[in-house]
Amino acid sequence: MKKIEAIIKPFKIEEVKDALAEAGITGMTVSEVKGYGRQAGHTELYRGAEYVVDFIPKIKIEVVVKADDVETIIEKIMTAARTGKIGDGKIFVTDIEKVVRIRTGEEDEEAI
Repeated sequence: MKKIEAIIKPFKIEEVKDALAEAGITGMTVSEVKGYGRQAGHTELYRGAEYVVDFIPKIKIEVVVKADDVETIIEKIMTAARTGKIGDGKIFVTDIEKVVRIRTGEEDEEAI
């Protein structure tokens, strides 16, 4: 099993959610996060004063999938989240050792 974490632009969340639903993903965790990469923030003007916004608002999506499904899910996320502009985000894939559904005690792939 693999955990896929995707950091995307906030306005792309619905498109990504719909694409993942099409791919058979029935559950995900979504968090509002802030950060920066090469984009490195930007300058804004507020009441006549200029200030630097170091951390850009983003959305983090986390899903756990079977190892065989990783490439399909990555492709779905990339297609739905891509704008072609700087700051489109990143996708991280990590191994998951064990999953347990608390309610039933089901484990691993049965639990996802």
